[in-house]
Amino acid sequence: MNNERLNNEGYPDPTPFEAFKEMDRKAERVFRPIVYICSPYAGDVETNVERARLYSRHAVDSGCIPLTVHLLYPQFMYDDDPAERTLALHFGNVLMDKCAEVWVFASHGISNGMAGEIARARRKGYRMRYFDAECREVQG
Repeated sequence: MNNERLNNEGYPDPTPFEAFKEMDRKAERVFRPIVYICSPYAGDVETNVERARLYSRHAVDSGCIPLTVHLLYPQFMYDDDPAERTLALHFGNVLMDKCAEVWVFASHGISNGMAGEIARARRKGYRMRYFDAECREVQG
């Protein structure tokens, strides 16, 4: 018998196991919109990466799937190489098209990359939401 079906005293107790299994199945089927996280990367990269992680976690906790391209592409592309930076920004723009919303975290300034993303999102008419450094929604 599977140990997950035993209670804390070692006796068979399939009811909680089945209940948790059903909760897991339902959680997998819940719709979560994809949101594009727009926050600074350039400058103090280490601090900005930590902030981007916080913003991404906020999106998860808010029931969304965060798409934070500046946490992804710098892992294997070179931001200091102009051609690679341009390509990574293009990739981000393509992926932004797949998102339900663009979440802008600009409390610590707007980088050149962010400015381009914001301009594109406005030009395309994407739904945009603005947040402060503590992940509280503010007026854009």
